[in-house]
Amino acid sequence: MLTAIAIPCFVTLPWSLSRYDIQRFEADVALAPPSWAEPMGTDLLGRSLLWRVLLGGAISLGLGACSAAISLVIGTAWGAAAGYLGGRVDAAMMRCVDVLYSLPYILLVVMVKVALQPVFERLAGGVLPTDAAVGVAQVVTLLLAIGGVSWLTLARVVRGQVLSLRSQPFVEAAHAYGAGPVRVICCHLLPNLVGPIAAYTALTVPTAILQESFLSFLGIGVQAPLPSWGNLAADGLGELHLIGSPGMPFRWWLLVWPSSLLAATLMALNLLGDALRNRFDPHAPVR
Repeated sequence: MLTAIAIPCFVTLPWSLSRYDIQRFEADVALAPPSWAEPMGTDLLGRSLLWRVLLGGAISLGLGACSAAISLVIGTAWGAAAGYLGGRVDAAMMRCVDVLYSLPYILLVVMVKVALQPVFERLAGGVLPTDAAVGVAQVVTLLLAIGGVSWLTLARVVRGQVLSLRSQPFVEAAHAYGAGPVRVICCHLLPNLVGPIAAYTALTVPTAILQESFLSFLGIGVQAPLPSWGNLAADGLGELHLIGSPGMPFRWWLLVWPSSLLAATLMALNLLGDALRNRFDPHAPVR
């Protein structure tokens, strides 16, 4: 399911990037239902919902995957260093994690986004047109904001695993051989943590996608005209008020397509994360 959704979104990027914002104001084109010419219908401005959903999927999936990669790097490095060094260093590093945990997640993301977006807009404005620079700045800022605050759980998991492994005989043998801290962590401890790290990273991807969609739904994530599944669903939310209203057509395609694809993607990613966690859990029953 994940492959069937992701591949079309990324393969069609050259076409969706050039067609997602083509507006047509003819009476029979705006808000047209799905047809052979427009398989997913059109929106209020006559833009093809097919190209907007495909580009929105690429943006949402790309943000989720890249945010999870940032979270993986920061969380693994922080947790491994804290667990290996121990003592006061461990206590200080984990108190920082506890402080960040005590702050509202959405508030942290919004604060990072507000602080970084003007900076990236100025940087991108020097090499790109204004509209493109704003869009790139939005995506990059949201990527760093979500990835920069979603590593806390992974850091705790890695730290706990490192604490349980650092007293094992193979680590003592590495020390006796003369290996330094970086070599011990990278070559001896982290390879034994591939399972938990892979499982938690796979579960971080749907969380990041959901956070991006939620922020875009609220209007503080990816901004129009650049689409994401979150702001496309927000655009179609108003159609729910028309259900049961006499004489008012219910334009279901504006809400159903982005919401269905988002729900299917989140379900597939969560099932993948659960499967990886069960696969690498040594205490799981053999099937």
